[in-house]
Amino acid sequence: MAELSEHSWATRLFIKNYRWREIKPTPWAPLRKPLRECKLGLVTSAGFLVPGQKGFDQYWPGGDISYRVIPMDVNVRTLIEDHRSPTFDHAGINADQNLALPLDRARELAAQGKIAALNGRAISFMGSLTAVGRLTTRTAPEAARLFVEDQVDVALLTPV
Repeated sequence: MAELSEHSWATRLFIKNYRWREIKPTPWAPLRKPLRECKLGLVTSAGFLVPGQKGFDQYWPGGDISYRVIPMDVNVRTLIEDHRSPTFDHAGINADQNLALPLDRARELAAQGKIAALNGRAISFMGSLTAVGRLTTRTAPEAARLFVEDQVDVALLTPV
């Protein structure tokens, strides 16, 4: 975990003045069946792309609220990290993309019968968003509808 003092003056000033939001109540739903009977969906804010996909807009004020669909049959090592934030060390994600989108681990869980199935697509957002209004009212519900269409029972969110 980084210390605030390790960041630049501009980043420290931004963090100090950022209007942090708290969502009450925390949105969640209890599982209706055992995990071993559930289809798992994966969501990351690592800004991953499949080679050939359009990159995230690095200059959009407040951050790019779009998302990319990642096919689950992709080789996780081919994913491209397109996250704009300079405030964390990207070396770990670049060395093993499973840290931010645990595709290989989820495949193992499915093979071991710990989950019933892995959804056919994952969702990748870019984190480091400072203006989240359109994300929460438009983009996130749109992405969630993909999982509803796919009959996903539980989603694992890996924030970056």
